[in-house]
Amino acid sequence: MAALADIVFDCARPASLARFWAAALDGYQVAPYDDEELARLHSIGITDVEDDPTVLVESSVSGGPRLWFQRVPEPKHVKNRVHLDLRADNVDEELDRLLGLGAHVFDDQANRDVVVLQDPEGNEFCLLRP
Repeated sequence: MAALADIVFDCARPASLARFWAAALDGYQVAPYDDEELARLHSIGITDVEDDPTVLVESSVSGGPRLWFQRVPEPKHVKNRVHLDLRADNVDEELDRLLGLGAHVFDDQANRDVVVLQDPEGNEFCLLRP
């Protein structure tokens, strides 16, 4: 039986989008760059981690899914086929926090139990109301 390992985001700017999601999600952080990874990047001509074409965000929970951000040349054109649903104890405070990180409200369905947001690159995700 397969187990979920990674959720992969195609994006234009992996480093900045990885930082957004690491800040947005409780218990996640951008994986640190060790000497081996920095040497690998340097070997392919990358001297600044901001230019890293693939950035990993790890969960502090053992076995929790990782988020993998990979640069792709084409822009996002249509609605995501898969998205994340987030839950928070205080939706209004969390909405303000996510907006402060760079999210945008895409559709606030006040009569429903969800606020549809977009991350800084336009990927949709939902904040669920209790």
